Amino acid sequence: MTHTIAVAGKGGVGKTTLTGLLIDYLCQQKKGPVLAVDADANSNLNEVLGVEVETSLGDIREEIAQAEISSTNPIPLGMSKQDYAEMKFSEALVEEKDFDLLVMGHTQGKGCYCFVNGLLTAQIAKYAQNYQYIVVDNEAGMEHISRGILPKIDTVILVSDCSRRGVQAVGRIAKLIPECGLKPKSVNLIINRAPGGVLNDGTKEEIEKQGLNLAGVVPQDEEVFQYDCDGVPTVKLPEDSPVRKAMYEIINHIDL
Repeated sequence: MTHTIAVAGKGGVGKTTLTGLLIDYLCQQKKGPVLAVDADANSNLNEVLGVEVETSLGDIREEIAQAEISSTNPIPLGMSKQDYAEMKFSEALVEEKDFDLLVMGHTQGKGCYCFVNGLLTAQIAKYAQNYQYIVVDNEAGMEHISRGILPKIDTVILVSDCSRRGVQAVGRIAKLIPECGLKPKSVNLIINRAPGGVLNDGTKEEIEKQGLNLAGVVPQDEEVFQYDCDGVPTVKLPEDSPVRKAMYEIINHIDL
């Protein structure tokens, strides 16, 4: 049965970096195949993983929805809208050796997306049957999950920096989870970019106040920043990288 992991947190806390390392860990441990889903509007999971992406599901959804009100219909003559959508959705799946990647993207058009969203839901449900794990890098509000486009969630990983405001932000996300009708088996907090890998008393106090389950702490590491500046995929960090080692230890303690 497919195990779905959702990673969420406010922008700039490094959740996409940790999501990439999570996917890399699952692949290294031969726990795949893994379906990586980039559901963040600011999509860059592919860069962390070192994968080229030509189109997003949002681009396709927009194209098909706008086709009904446009004078230039991209759907070939004799092909149904459903068949065309399924063909395009399959083209958006980037296939790698140990994992595949789907970039959700998002749309800003004024057309009706009900039909296309229904097709997208069915397509991802079909994909899910082929994977041991689905790992979803979400924006803070977990929009795609709350709309029912993605499958049920088994594990939630919340990522924050070590500030009080950061912990308060993921505390609000944690409260959204039951409101979205989700019933994950576990909700875990990872504090990222902690100086020296140590939390101060104020941060610990805020975590307790928010009622969050701290799964572990990932230290601040300039090497991650340098990789990003140089355009090197984060998953290529060396095995002895403090960030990689800390993340792997945390994953080992989360029931996946």
